[in-house]
Amino acid sequence: MTALILGLVAAVAWGTHDVCVRYVSQNNGIFAPLVWVLTFGLILVTPISAFAGWAAPAEGNFGLALLAGLCFGVGGTALYRAFSIGPVRLVAPVIGAYPILSVAWASLSGTPTTALEWVMVGLIICGVAYIAQSDAGHDQAEATPSPLPAIGWSVLAAVGFALTFAIGHRATANGGELLLLAPTRAAALVVVLGFAFAVRAPLTLTRRHVPLLALMGTLDALAIGCVIGAGQTARPEFAAIGASTFGVITVLFAAIFLRERLRGTQWLAVLGVFTAIGILGGGH
Repeated sequence: MTALILGLVAAVAWGTHDVCVRYVSQNNGIFAPLVWVLTFGLILVTPISAFAGWAAPAEGNFGLALLAGLCFGVGGTALYRAFSIGPVRLVAPVIGAYPILSVAWASLSGTPTTALEWVMVGLIICGVAYIAQSDAGHDQAEATPSPLPAIGWSVLAAVGFALTFAIGHRATANGGELLLLAPTRAAALVVVLGFAFAVRAPLTLTRRHVPLLALMGTLDALAIGCVIGAGQTARPEFAAIGASTFGVITVLFAAIFLRERLRGTQWLAVLGVFTAIGILGGGH
């Protein structure tokens, strides 16, 4: 149950972050917001990691943390790219399906996985996919000559996030959650900066967006910290499952704060998603 709670905290943080992305990216492109979100988050977690390293320097696996950060950088870049070229109704369900990989990895690693757990994971993914249709009306006016590039980037994002969480859980299995926050984020930032420099993407910001990006960096750091920090729980993959509901949180917040209406059946899907999460956590 602890892992699911951590995952849901991450989902709320990422859901809030994504509502902000929809506003910021319209004026700053893809790479500038992502780079600065990672940078502000790194500034926040560096003193935390430094203090944790002073208190318990031998905890955690530094090499695996860097590898998790590299995967997170690839996944984040792919996510931003996918949403920039494809409709939400296409991209969100593909990216939101990454818990399949997380649970499969746990099963291959020797963690017993029941048929009920697989059914609940499937229901969560289907629910997120259905709820994402709430943006379909906004996307119909967008020109999408071929869905294949968006699907490809979405699959890459899903694989990147699944690997991030699987490797991150291994890195923190014996402790070091706080110590490894900074190196994980620094590795992700290096990857994104490399991509940005390769395509000569502008990284300048609109000054009025700086406070918002700082908030987004804080939320993103909190979210990844919660999911990877579940490495010491009995079922760390449940944190990844809970975090995958960030799409539901985004749609709910958009309905509340941006007045994007949800149909009655979509509210039922929201209820179904959280019911499935409750069943998953009920036995743990």
